[in-house]
Amino acid sequence: MRKAEKRAPTAKSLLGKRGEEVTSERLVSLGWEIVEKNFRCRGGEIDIIARDSGTLVFVEVRSRRRSDFMSPAESVDYRKQQKLILTARYYLYTKGLDCDCRFDVSEVLFEQDKPVSVEIIKNAFDS
Repeated sequence: MRKAEKRAPTAKSLLGKRGEEVTSERLVSLGWEIVEKNFRCRGGEIDIIARDSGTLVFVEVRSRRRSDFMSPAESVDYRKQQKLILTARYYLYTKGLDCDCRFDVSEVLFEQDKPVSVEIIKNAFDS
C-alpha cells in the first residue's frame, strides 16, 4: 500500500495557520503561557491551549478576510463547541489535569493578507 500523498496547503489553510500565529503572539504579549498548539485526537483539534494566570484556556482561532459575510466567532456553532468540549475533556484526562478551564475564541480579521484586528473573546461558551 502506498503512503498517502501530502496535499499542497490551500489559501484557507494558510490563512488559518497565520491566524494561529497572530493569536499566539497576542496571547504571549498579554502574559499568557502557550502550553500546546494544534492538539489533535480522534474527536477533534484544539488550536491553542494556553494558561492565563491559573486558568487553562482552550482557544479556537477563527480567521477571515474582512469582506467575509459572517464574523469569525459566529462560525463556532453548537456542533463545533461540542467537539471542542469533548476534545478538551480528552486532553485533561490524558494529561491527568483537574483545573479551572475556559473556552475562548480568537477572531482574526485580515485585509490584503495582513492582520488588521485580533479580538480574544473570553468565555465564548460554557462546557
